[in-house]
Amino acid sequence: MARIVGVDLPKNKRGEIGLTYIYGIGRSRAAKILDEAGIDKGLKVQDWNDDQVAKIRQIINDNFKVEGELRSEIQMNIKRLMDIGCYRGIRHRLGLPVRGQKTKNNARTRKGKKKTIANKKKATK
Repeated sequence: MARIVGVDLPKNKRGEIGLTYIYGIGRSRAAKILDEAGIDKGLKVQDWNDDQVAKIRQIINDNFKVEGELRSEIQMNIKRLMDIGCYRGIRHRLGLPVRGQKTKNNARTRKGKKKTIANKKKATK
């Protein structure tokens, strides 16, 4: 099993798909990494030899921020927005959508489970 930047890559997947298990690497970036390393994209992860794994590991470490380093940078960016009190920072703080989505009907992913508020009873005459 190939272990790169602290992530165990699945053995039975093609290399291009297997690399996407690393946070910060998607399909296009995985393809670029394999091209640079000179490895066939269709070759399964279990068929990589130690030299190929070392080459991939070296390319990722030299050129890309991935996993913990990337996560911490993203969190620092969000914290900076919240500290300066800009619109996006306030939306993050309130747990509302940040990128202009409407909140009247949807936005349940950001707002969480529905909190029902009972209506006032009408006064009887």
